[in-house]
Amino acid sequence: MDIRTALREGMARLRAAQVPSHTLAAELLLMHTLQHDRTWLYTHPEAPLDATAEENYFRLVSRRAAGEPVQYLTGRQEFWGLEFEVTPAVLIPRPETEHLVEVALDRLGSRGIKINMATGAPSAPLHIAEAGTGSGCLAVALARELPHAEIFATDISAAALEVARRNAARHGVSDRIHFIECDLLSALRPSISSSQGRAFFDLVISNPPYIARGEAASLPREVREHEPELALYGGETGLEIYRRLIGEAGDMLDRDGTLVLELGYNLANGVRAILAGDPRWTCVRVTNDLAGIPRVLVAERV
Repeated sequence: MDIRTALREGMARLRAAQVPSHTLAAELLLMHTLQHDRTWLYTHPEAPLDATAEENYFRLVSRRAAGEPVQYLTGRQEFWGLEFEVTPAVLIPRPETEHLVEVALDRLGSRGIKINMATGAPSAPLHIAEAGTGSGCLAVALARELPHAEIFATDISAAALEVARRNAARHGVSDRIHFIECDLLSALRPSISSSQGRAFFDLVISNPPYIARGEAASLPREVREHEPELALYGGETGLEIYRRLIGEAGDMLDRDGTLVLELGYNLANGVRAILAGDPRWTCVRVTNDLAGIPRVLVAERV
């Protein structure tokens, strides 16, 4: 069997199984099997597959047809222009989550530049906390963009933290990210006070679990059956973890510090209400994603 035939057969099997984006899935799985890029596949259509490669490819196709996400089958996903390792222990990074990085960098403004453009002196170090780091994609992306930042990234899952540590090492930022096993920001409390008596963090960022338990049946099979429940479900309404996280962030952010949260579908008003009930927050803004869906909420600590 040659490349062209294998690819056509893979597409046909995935299409018959009603797999979304079956053409792309077939390509990615063959690229992974052969360790070649898409250009190579299409410029070598008559190259033969040996028996082992053919067996491995169609085994992956069968697993994808049964519902396993391509990212778990290949073990990788791109985020912020970087390749991340992903396993079933972590949520698969989504393109819409990149909006959190964009918004965070925008809100930091000149503080996000390593050198003070007016004086030429080094900018003050930034201290960032991320709750629920998962694969570490947000922490790593921010560490790459902010070379003067020290980041404390937490997760309740030890297995997820192992993946995040490997991703930080892959991208050369392990020395500036502290990975901590805890629930939300609870283990960071000893770090919240500086020698000047101010709270410690300039930015708290999170893509928290926000799917209501009752909505599980409406999720795509790939998500419902394969992604980690700890990273998906935010309680009965989806707002429960937001309420806790907003309270903890209010304790840990310095005055004028920034909170950046990803929003679940139809949860923007509920999260706004939580913030409105806490006098420590001001300048609440919501940013839509490219589909026009409210995706990122930002608030500032009074």
